[in-house]
Amino acid sequence: MAETEIFEPDGRAVPYADDHGDGPALVLLPGAGLRLGYLGLLAEALGEEDFRVVRIGCRRPDDAVPAPTLHDLAQDVVDVMDHVGMTRPWVGGHGFGGTVARTVALDHPARAAGVLLLAVEGEAPVEVSPMSEIPENAYDRERMALQRAARAASAEIGAATLAPGIPVLALQGSADRVMPPANGETLRAAAPERVSLVTIDGAADLFPLTHVGETAWPIEDYLDWD
Repeated sequence: MAETEIFEPDGRAVPYADDHGDGPALVLLPGAGLRLGYLGLLAEALGEEDFRVVRIGCRRPDDAVPAPTLHDLAQDVVDVMDHVGMTRPWVGGHGFGGTVARTVALDHPARAAGVLLLAVEGEAPVEVSPMSEIPENAYDRERMALQRAARAASAEIGAATLAPGIPVLALQGSADRVMPPANGETLRAAAPERVSLVTIDGAADLFPLTHVGETAWPIEDYLDWD
């Protein structure tokens, strides 16, 4: 598993980890308030199939830098992609990270081959489930506050806002009470011609960690086919 590095353009400290591979390229963005580590097992599983996975976290709040919008956080992702030499990967994320991924595709359509959503956010932002299996030190409450503010400042990005013409693969946990399966159904109904939906039986909100194989398999099948 790659170690976390920090990319610091213009005072923005953006964490990332580059899990090298020669196959399909994929960016993974963590959920609200979560650090990169919990996505490491999924990155490893995909790496076994030679995927190149780059995990990109959220910048930390900095009084010297204006509070970001979703568009600014999407620009952070593209800047890290440039830094590590990724031209047009699939861009995906878990929960809030998926909302940022959708914004990357909206703002930079030439840089996203597709969008991967691991649990689709609804209209209201959510925090990590209190039943989380991730230890407290995996949370960053300051980042979570920044992310909530960024979403509030970007009301034009709704739960079903998608970039035209870009394919979407959405995975939902059947037992997810934080980001319920209905969110994925709503998204697919908005663009049935290009949104594919996979349900993971028995999975709750942290399925990228708790159901690694069941999460990796449809990603491998879809992106290899694509």
